[in-house]
Amino acid sequence: MNIESFSTIALSGNMAASVNTAASANTAYSFKINMPSKDTSLCNFKPCFVIPVYNHGAALASVVQNLCYCGIPMILVDDGNDSKNRELILSASKLSPLCILLPLKKNSGKGKAFFAGVKKALSLGFTHVFQIDADGQHDSSRCAFFLKEAEANPEKIICGYPEYDESVPLKRKNGREISNRWARFVTWDSSIKDVLCGYRVYPSKALQKLIKSHAHINARMGFDTDILVHLSWAGWGILNYGVRVTYPQDGISNFRMVRDNIAISLTYTRLCIGMIVRIPKFLLRRIFRG
Repeated sequence: MNIESFSTIALSGNMAASVNTAASANTAYSFKINMPSKDTSLCNFKPCFVIPVYNHGAALASVVQNLCYCGIPMILVDDGNDSKNRELILSASKLSPLCILLPLKKNSGKGKAFFAGVKKALSLGFTHVFQIDADGQHDSSRCAFFLKEAEANPEKIICGYPEYDESVPLKRKNGREISNRWARFVTWDSSIKDVLCGYRVYPSKALQKLIKSHAHINARMGFDTDILVHLSWAGWGILNYGVRVTYPQDGISNFRMVRDNIAISLTYTRLCIGMIVRIPKFLLRRIFRG
């Protein structure tokens, strides 16, 4: 299946019902649903976006509009937002019949919201999940390229790393390199380039196995690091590509200085312990890989 032709995709069952319902409510976007081809090889790659949303309702409409060109469904996870943001998220979900709105009753953090979206994606039969943030900081024009790479490398995690412009805060740019080095240390995996950029395409089965293992994953600011470390531990390969990132001056941050710094510190301590108990596994992996 070529990414250029994703404006026509094969859907069935609940997914078709969800899209048809949205299409009837919104005629501003044309989306054609075809039944699966007899050639099943054309249907092996079925990706969707999963977008957790908390306090970024105002930015979401632009994100949805910018992603429509990909022609794949978008699962928008309302992570227990206030009434103002709920209305904005609902409004954004009506901009395209590709959108599937998944409201959560209370705020549980990016990680749990993402996994709620992943479970929805798994129930609808999607083979790959494209994680992207709702704040509009990521360059959506790179999505088609990332989808092509995911289709060509279906067993790999396609990870974005930030290509900054002059708007990036210097403290953030320097601080993330410490996180990246720490992640490479606890995984023994030099292929990890960036663990903080929430712009990735995951094989659904990698996430499904992680869910079934009941792995403890940081639900909030440490989530992006934690999940990539766990997937690296499990042996999933990683491919890295740049994505332009901008930081608008009026952007909203969900980072809470005391709470999140403590949580992130505990996460890194836990990952370090996890590395120690996995050293025999790492050694065997290096021996057999040469």
